[in-house]
Amino acid sequence: MRALAVLLVLGCTPALALTPAAQEFLEISKTLEPVQCEKRQLRRAMALAHVEQRGEDMKKLQLRFNALNKDPKTAKLEKRLGELERRILDGSGKARDPQDLEAISLQQRQAFYRCE
Repeated sequence: MRALAVLLVLGCTPALALTPAAQEFLEISKTLEPVQCEKRQLRRAMALAHVEQRGEDMKKLQLRFNALNKDPKTAKLEKRLGELERRILDGSGKARDPQDLEAISLQQRQAFYRCE
């Protein structure tokens, strides 16, 4: 019974076995989460404004979205995420270490639902 508990605990802690690139990716993603959430909400609002033909609202939303993209700190972190993604994935788009992809996917799903 004790061995089962130890295996269960070890199986539930994938962060311990992550590569340094994946750990950095997760840290940066967590830092960018509020910005990415706002961008996601702005994209939805822009799509609605476009469909409903609210041109003035669309312009305001686009200005806000562009301002988020122009923020130097955000741009630097997003660029670093892109570099890390290339390290984490091989040339064919598969993860070099499956545990990395699993942890990143979990964090992104959780961030998505927190943003709703």
